[in-house]
Amino acid sequence: MPKILLRAASVLLLAPLLTPTAAHADPPAPVPVTVNARAGLAVVPDTGIGANHAIWDTTLGANETADLLKDAGVQLVRYPGGSYSDIYHWETHTAPGGYVAPNTDFDTFMAGARRTGAVPMITANYGTGTAEEAAGWVEYANVTKGYGVKYWEIGNENYGNGRYGTPWEADNREDKSPAEYARQVVAYADAMKAVDPTIKIGAVLTTPGEWPDAITASGDAGPWNQVVLTNAATKIDFVILHWYPGATNRTDRIADMVQLAKEQVAKYTGRSDIGIAMTEFNTGSSANGATTQPGAVAAADSYAQLLAGGVFSVDWWNVHNGIGAISQVAGHTDYGDFGLLSSAGCTSDGTVCEPAFNTPFAPYFALQMMSRFVRPGDQFVKATTGNPSVVAHAARRPNGDLAVLLLNTSHDTTHTVSLGYQGFTPSAAAPTGWSHTNGATALSTTPSTTLAPLSMTTFVVKTASNPAGLPGRPGQPVVSAVTGTTATVTWPAATAGARPISKYELHNQAGGQLGETPGTTLTLNNLIPNTRYVVNVITRDAGGGTSRPSVPLVFTTGNPAPGGCKVTVTDASNWGNGYVGSLDVTNLGDPIDGWTLTFTWPRAWQSLGSGWNGTWTQTGQTVTVTNADFNKTVATDATFNIGYVGNYSGPNVYPTGFKLNGRVCG
Repeated sequence: MPKILLRAASVLLLAPLLTPTAAHADPPAPVPVTVNARAGLAVVPDTGIGANHAIWDTTLGANETADLLKDAGVQLVRYPGGSYSDIYHWETHTAPGGYVAPNTDFDTFMAGARRTGAVPMITANYGTGTAEEAAGWVEYANVTKGYGVKYWEIGNENYGNGRYGTPWEADNREDKSPAEYARQVVAYADAMKAVDPTIKIGAVLTTPGEWPDAITASGDAGPWNQVVLTNAATKIDFVILHWYPGATNRTDRIADMVQLAKEQVAKYTGRSDIGIAMTEFNTGSSANGATTQPGAVAAADSYAQLLAGGVFSVDWWNVHNGIGAISQVAGHTDYGDFGLLSSAGCTSDGTVCEPAFNTPFAPYFALQMMSRFVRPGDQFVKATTGNPSVVAHAARRPNGDLAVLLLNTSHDTTHTVSLGYQGFTPSAAAPTGWSHTNGATALSTTPSTTLAPLSMTTFVVKTASNPAGLPGRPGQPVVSAVTGTTATVTWPAATAGARPISKYELHNQAGGQLGETPGTTLTLNNLIPNTRYVVNVITRDAGGGTSRPSVPLVFTTGNPAPGGCKVTVTDASNWGNGYVGSLDVTNLGDPIDGWTLTFTWPRAWQSLGSGWNGTWTQTGQTVTVTNADFNKTVATDATFNIGYVGNYSGPNVYPTGFKLNGRVCG
């Protein structure tokens, strides 16, 4: 095992297993990685690592396929396959207009799922089916056969029915609006739960930041998500997102994507118990490694971020998919295949063929690494690094041990890592773990502490102690009465351990303790306006023992109290990668003769397209607007309007933090 050097009370230097042979240059300085065990994220579900099966794959129920998925740690399998779901009729095992392979019927799928040890998720036919047909499937699955299928989606990508442009999803209904989809979700849920009231019903949403999110079609009361959530709020148990990030892999979008989805669900349903499932995901680009190591590294990062954000299942598209565009990526042939396993296909001219059937592609090992890194019941905790090429994720085991996933995204640079902790003390025992390097055909169980280029590495670090009798973690905190500088946080009480609970502490993941109380409600003061807070609650007992952190609470403070000015932002129209923003600016101070308004885009993928009623410029992420001749003077309490076109290529977070002539606006 590698030598572990104690640097400080809770800091380990992960030294290279081998001394570099190159004498002409010193190795790069160790990359600092900090794991904050007090900054809790989501608890790992038992359905987190998923994959899609499709009825055109004759081996979806084969023992070899099931065993490979089991070895990858797949916990959920989805059926009958993407857009085919909206043309598939389960009872006749037909899909008019599509190809149905032999040995792909529902019972064969279930046999494979059981051999894998995976939970099934079924997509009911919305596009060409009926609520009665779906209810019949529930009856067959759970009453006749006793399969106990819990998760049922209503349709696939039903917003792709032509409502917002060219259709790709079957939909025989004359009314293709989100309101009609919501009405049908209610009807499906009623019919299906009349057969088995224990099942969970999922409704299809558009993914925040991905087309056609935020677009309002003619005649609709709002965008798809708003209308569906508002009208089906009482009948659904989870919502469904799909994400194909494409050539850039865009893992920096994930936190906002998930948070905006949560905010939409809360806003339009008023409920906090609706889950989120990413039922289709793929890195989605042969240029960036559909079957090679860059895609695998991005997949591991995405799975970790999505699960840490509270998504209860992330389902790779697809188990077998088929050969696509051929390219050379990171020294290996990329087959442009979205599958986890080779289909052994060849290009149309026969010049390039995939490896033998069921050979795992690189993303397969990303799922396998994830299943070794986190297990159901672990809790993700925050990890940060000092080099953007090194990505870190961490999770605390129930026994107190800490698992750390390290991803080296660099194509050509090796890194060592200096690992430090907050709220965790490692034992002197050497860590164990796994690694996977570019081109490897299996995980190594003797990982090097040197992170090779394009590598995935998990270390399991033993805890110095895991005392019994500690208090339980508090329940999910919620927030109310949020202003620019205050917020009230409330949480369910924790279960006491060996000693009575003395107090609860609120910790800010950005650093510092925000307050403490013997009760289960605390009003936070002196917060910073227009700031996103991620807060955990920790229980402390009478002997000083502390619990694991609660799952996080995320909230954003509002504008400061009105002072010299006030700005109201309105999204006047939106087309999926841009929008018309309207700003009503009210002068609350002395009369103005000439003005300058400034704000900063919240995210790097946002930019200014154009503007009117003033002169608009952008420098970096800061936007500056100066008056036109006709609106130069502004009386006290007077309001003027200016507008702009804002472009975006990810989740669209609206600007805040406006200043008028240097004065902060409320």
